Amino acid sequence: MENEPTPTVPRTAMQARDRVRSLIETAGIGSSDPGSGADVLTDALLVTSELATNAIRHGGGITGFSATVSADGLRLVIADASDAVPVVVDRQPGAAFPGGFGWPLIRRLARSVAVVPAPQGGKRIEVLVALGGAPWPAPVAEGR
Repeated sequence: MENEPTPTVPRTAMQARDRVRSLIETAGIGSSDPGSGADVLTDALLVTSELATNAIRHGGGITGFSATVSADGLRLVIADASDAVPVVVDRQPGAAFPGGFGWPLIRRLARSVAVVPAPQGGKRIEVLVALGGAPWPAPVAEGR
């Protein structure tokens, strides 16, 4: 089942999650299945929340948003105004500072992740989250 991308841009992570939840439930995935369906929905919402939060916190806000469901899974694209590519923070044992967990989590839960520079500046992060089966760490493609 193909769904068209949502034309408007959410301003908050909650709005992005609400759109993705509605899209996935409309597709009949994760709404009433007590097994893997709930886990799939949770994973998709977590990836959505992390991408949206990163765009807001580190990228100057969400400048583009698209979410579609197909046989491959949830394809989510979130754009922001920053050219900076997300990085994994190397944590030293015992060091305490907030943040740094979102990008590794996104890569773990997504089937694929691509960071694409936008022609007008900024970037798009494109992910595919499987809506069935177990996730695996995603390879990252930068600058397609």
